[in-house]
Amino acid sequence: MRVIPVASGKGGVGKSLMAANLGVAFAQAGQRVILADLDLGASNLHLVLGHQSPKTGIGTFLNDLKSNFEDVIADTSIRGLRFIPGDTEIPGTANLKSSQLKALVKNLLALENDADILILDLGAGTHQSILDFFLLSGQGIVVSAPAVTAVLNAYVFLKNTVFRLMSTVFGKSSSASAYLERVRKDGSGAQKLYIPKMLPEIKKIDPVSHDKFIKHISHFHPRLIMNMIDDPKDADVATKIRRSCEEYLDLKIEHLGVVYRDTLQDTALASRLPILLYKPQAVLSQAIYRIADKILQSDEENYGLDDKEIEDSFQEAGVEAEIDFGAKMEYVEDLLHSGALSPGDLVETVKSQQFEIAKLKKENNFLKLKLSNAMAKGFKP
Repeated sequence: MRVIPVASGKGGVGKSLMAANLGVAFAQAGQRVILADLDLGASNLHLVLGHQSPKTGIGTFLNDLKSNFEDVIADTSIRGLRFIPGDTEIPGTANLKSSQLKALVKNLLALENDADILILDLGAGTHQSILDFFLLSGQGIVVSAPAVTAVLNAYVFLKNTVFRLMSTVFGKSSSASAYLERVRKDGSGAQKLYIPKMLPEIKKIDPVSHDKFIKHISHFHPRLIMNMIDDPKDADVATKIRRSCEEYLDLKIEHLGVVYRDTLQDTALASRLPILLYKPQAVLSQAIYRIADKILQSDEENYGLDDKEIEDSFQEAGVEAEIDFGAKMEYVEDLLHSGALSPGDLVETVKSQQFEIAKLKKENNFLKLKLSNAMAKGFKP
């Protein structure tokens, strides 16, 4: 069973929509898919699938760990796709106890005989349980958007995941664990948290822990999806995440592709249908199908890309961004000529996008000011 955690550094980047539609694409490709809503405390994946509000969910199981986990797995109207609802009604599901986390992980992985693919729609942020779920697979997906905060949070998420892996691998009484704790407490030495600087030190004081971590991190190959882009240039933002990961985390990430922002997604959501079912020929839908194909064609057992393949994945995403933009413009022209989209509708759409761009510029300027002030005080990113 292929486990695919889908995460994001922050909310509002379309993570759940991506997870749900990938589940639909995999099921349409003949895979047996189980989609689990692990955005505990803010579960809404059933809305994307057009599923009725669930009477039972993961919260039900967490309140009675001896209950039958199969009872919370629901069928959907989509052949090959089953669904595990989250639970927003039961307090505390967002903060799992150790026993609850272990029981949930155990039962999820036990589904290997019932599914070819298990998709985990994780909550936004870097809570410890979210990082642990993400580390259940070496091929987790991080969804980001071109906004500065989304890009920054995508990197922060990956950074926290690497350090979570490090702290998990190191024994509590090991010299490496003690070193890691000292560095964390040394606020003046934030730059020491960069993996390339830390590993030589760890190797000196605790070679066993060092080698153990190297073995685990070699199987960690996260993937990136840049969602909600408006222009081909937005695709270039992914390069910033890649460079930061390589320079500060010694981590290589693959670019799965880009997805353009489309108001059709809102219409599909209001219609309680995944966009792939509502408008399969839409540019957005075709981008998701393309990403799903890349995942299915990859080698699950011996996955790992060299530098050239990583570079190719980013270049390919850039080409796809150009192609999809052209298709999107042709679609708008067709709507105008057919009368389905009036000039007034187009004007309103442009105004809306200009408003969003203005917001992003303000956000960008604000972050630049904060960074400038921090640099002036001697902070090193």
